[in-house]
Amino acid sequence: MPTTKRDTILSAVTGAVADRLSQRKTLSPVPESVRIDGKTCLVTGANSGLGKAVAVDLARRGGRVLMACRGGHPDAAEEVKRLSGSDAVAMLKVDLADLGSVQALCDRLESDVERLDIVVLNAGVMPRTGRRSAQGYELMFAVHFLANRLLINRLLSDGTIRPDSRSGRVPRIVLVASEAHRSAGPIDFDHFGAFTDYGLRDGLKHYGMSKLHLCTYAQELSRRLNPGGEVRVAVTSLCPGAVNSNLAREAPVLLKPLLHPIMRLFFAAPEKAAAPVTYACCADGLERRSGVYLHLMQEKGPSALAMDEGAGARLWDESAALLARHVKGGEADGSGPMPHQRTGDA
Repeated sequence: MPTTKRDTILSAVTGAVADRLSQRKTLSPVPESVRIDGKTCLVTGANSGLGKAVAVDLARRGGRVLMACRGGHPDAAEEVKRLSGSDAVAMLKVDLADLGSVQALCDRLESDVERLDIVVLNAGVMPRTGRRSAQGYELMFAVHFLANRLLINRLLSDGTIRPDSRSGRVPRIVLVASEAHRSAGPIDFDHFGAFTDYGLRDGLKHYGMSKLHLCTYAQELSRRLNPGGEVRVAVTSLCPGAVNSNLAREAPVLLKPLLHPIMRLFFAAPEKAAAPVTYACCADGLERRSGVYLHLMQEKGPSALAMDEGAGARLWDESAALLARHVKGGEADGSGPMPHQRTGDA
């Protein structure tokens, strides 16, 4: 079937509702009995919506959960503890719109965390108009892609994410993307990272492009971490479908009376929308596969543009060059096949 473009508010909403109503599930939800005791999980944007639902589920299954959020939100951590029945929950402060804040988070994780077994890159934004990040990049480009590029590279380079061949422990990296990536055209590498101002009419076009960056990065990351087909770090990207969350909080005032009832009636509650994220984090056997893309509870390929190996390699190099402007010591490149191992790992 042809892909419906989702570059306006109306097309995005109707497409998301149609997906939820028409899709047949081909994957079974992870049973509640499946445990992840002894594993440490990092979830970005975990103070509300989908991220908080994922944090609750992972904590309920026995994981130690680190909630990385812009404002700290200690009340959210307490609520996750209450809902999950687990005290193994902590809040970390990070502003993904500021690469310096991302660096500070990575410094803390390197110091305080022995290993991350599951990393869920969930945080998302959708500004009404063009807005700059701390380093001057378009906000969605910075939060959805560039910050995640830096975060994962540091976690790998520091050895905070690493495989353990003796135990067979394979880390999982889960990137929450969107089917909106299919509406984006090819990445414009001639103007890569350049700020473009926009209004309400073009916001979803930039959203879709930022998610194409993320999906393309996921495929390239998988290829680089797992050469020869041996899965050492399992990388999964996914679209959770329409979620009744606060992502549309900057929608125009005149549209909110229409959007909010539609979201309540037809969008999934965060707890239900978390099912594909839980699957990527916990499903048996998925740690032996990488480069998987999920849409709701179905596995399928991302767009042809996201799968393009040439675009993936160039995205990797161009983003490394951008990050090198802001990151001292060359940590931004991350071009090696696998980071160093910490003491005690094979």
